[in-house]
Amino acid sequence: MMLRWLVLIATALLLPNSVDAQNAATPTARIEAARRRALEAGIPVALLESKIAEGMAKGIPLERIAEVVEKRQEALVRARDALARGARDVGPTEIAVGADALQAGVSEAVLQAVGESAVAERRAVAIAAITELVQLGQVPEEAFRRVRDALQRGPEALANLPAQARIARGRAESVGPAEANLGHGDQGSPLDLPAPVPGGKGKPSRGGKPGGSSKPRGDR
Repeated sequence: MMLRWLVLIATALLLPNSVDAQNAATPTARIEAARRRALEAGIPVALLESKIAEGMAKGIPLERIAEVVEKRQEALVRARDALARGARDVGPTEIAVGADALQAGVSEAVLQAVGESAVAERRAVAIAAITELVQLGQVPEEAFRRVRDALQRGPEALANLPAQARIARGRAESVGPAEANLGHGDQGSPLDLPAPVPGGKGKPSRGGKPGGSSKPRGDR
């Protein structure tokens, strides 16, 4: 009898913990936990709520929304910390675009370098430009170098940088084998011009021999 009571007591003690664990694993609880971690880290919760609202509007399953929000919360904290190592005045917009950059493959070291090299009013644009260049196929370090050079030339150069990269990529993708091999065929000169005539002067006469005069006609 005593053994039976011990089993019942143990079951009663373990049951609430099991229920709590199940509740903590629900998508809603995971989203709330991510919001709480963001608050504790000093990240504006609005940066997460925009993702939640976007997912709900698109009808994405709550489980998937929870996964996205958890990853976003981690990226926001990492972005804020990386930028803060290079700058003091880091705002919500820079944190948001910094998280975009990290999730696109930009390293924390590059974000720190942007914080060190860009003034506050151009920092978010610089980070967004790096992200777009990386998405176009450039490595993060090369993207940062181009953005840093554009920062030195002024805001217009920085704003135009992604568009120029898109145009350059479009031109590269539009070049086919014929254009790439233009002027490198086995026969003829690059533009199919007639080859020079040894010892001749000017263009070959129509109907005559190259470099010589035409055959005189008979006297009328």
